[in-house]
Amino acid sequence: MRVLLVLGTTTGGVGRHVHGLVSGLARGGHSVLVAGPAGVEEQFALAAAGARHVPLAVSDRPRPLADLRAISTLGELLRRADVVHAHGLRAGALACLAALGSEVPVVVTLHNAAPSGAVTGRLYAALERVVARRATVVLGVSQDLVDRMATLGARGGAIAVIPGPPPPEEPADPSATRRALGVGEDSVLAVVVARLAPQKGLHLLLDALGTLTDLPLEVVVAGDGPQRPELEARIEAEQLPVRLLGHRSDVPDLCAAADLVVSSAVWEGQPINLQEALHAGAAIVATDVGGSGAVLGGAAILTPADDAPALARGIRLLATDPAERERLRALARERASRLPSEADAVEAALSVYREVADAP
Repeated sequence: MRVLLVLGTTTGGVGRHVHGLVSGLARGGHSVLVAGPAGVEEQFALAAAGARHVPLAVSDRPRPLADLRAISTLGELLRRADVVHAHGLRAGALACLAALGSEVPVVVTLHNAAPSGAVTGRLYAALERVVARRATVVLGVSQDLVDRMATLGARGGAIAVIPGPPPPEEPADPSATRRALGVGEDSVLAVVVARLAPQKGLHLLLDALGTLTDLPLEVVVAGDGPQRPELEARIEAEQLPVRLLGHRSDVPDLCAAADLVVSSAVWEGQPINLQEALHAGAAIVATDVGGSGAVLGGAAILTPADDAPALARGIRLLATDPAERERLRALARERASRLPSEADAVEAALSVYREVADAP
């Protein structure tokens, strides 16, 4: 098949997912063209994975003139495609508008919930309506996204398959990882993997930790982002046992060394960090938001969104009950064996492509 993949600005999961699709499709003999920002191609090496790349300015916010040029460019590119697969709401809306008057089917994968806010919310709601009414199929990384698009009139919808990276072939010794972190022998190590941004609910985490000062907790956060200064200020002011490690390339090893892994997110799709924690056989407590519960599949303690006392209770249970930690670790390893692979994601995408290409 001739597949046109469209994506906008990304620094994380979307880029990795598209790279996996490019690699799998190219290995299967399909012709893949990727339209997206030059910086995304440079970061994720999509051309090296087997695609031809066409620079396309799709930013993280509406820019009328650039968007009109993007629609025009996409209109030319899709004439030579059997199917268009756009990733993200902005890229999806542009692809749908470019396909007006064309018979080329457009598949859109939504990787995140639309932003809220007085102005921003209205703008993205308009983009949602464009995608719901014009896309041939809308895939969502969580059921709430699929349901949202169905209420807006989407003709076809399903859960997207977004695999996490496979576990390392040679994992580090957990004791060595703990020593490198300087964790005390009698300490309980809690690992958090999160971008320091509002979606990850880190202030909720700090609220919970403020009620657990009687425990020998050491909490490390792997990740960076715009909230770092305010989080650092609060951690220092409240003397919380939290260290912000910044970006880390050894997340699987951190999860394997942890006594527990915590996610306090406000919303998630199919979180890569929780998939990595499952592969590491970690005891997990997480907020039950978006697609987190579906990914974890019962192999974790789930707490309601925006409920700091409930999150604190979950952390306390795992911090003080070794038997419960071992029970969840066993469940995590079993659940990890059933997580989708990159090959599963490619086959799922191809199944959708064939369906829409064969439809009248």
